[in-house]
Amino acid sequence: QVALVESGGGLVQAGGSLRLSCAASGRTFSMYAMAWFRHTPGKEREFVVATSKDGGTTYYADSVKSRFTISRDNAKNTVYLQMNSLRPEDTAVYYCAATITGGSNWYYIRTNDYAYWGQGTQVTVSS
Repeated sequence: QVALVESGGGLVQAGGSLRLSCAASGRTFSMYAMAWFRHTPGKEREFVVATSKDGGTTYYADSVKSRFTISRDNAKNTVYLQMNSLRPEDTAVYYCAATITGGSNWYYIRTNDYAYWGQGTQVTVSS
């Protein structure tokens, strides 16, 4: 089992940047594939990006490709989301998610694939 805590959200102007962090408890972080999702009221939770447990494989939603970058530091039990060129439509609560996986290069993009979720961090992009 793993507990996830996100941080780094805030208010930023369009075109600006933020870096979100997701710190995980436990000693088996390297066994988990990780992802970021986001949620806006009135909409379903939306996939943003996923990474394999070794960080070597990533997959981005088209809406964030080339603007967002996921990375992980397994020694620090932390996954990051660097968000550049932010747009008002990126405004949402961002959640990190984790699931145990067998394959070193496997990743998952559906909410139902993830067993563990953080509490979320608000990102607001003003125009």
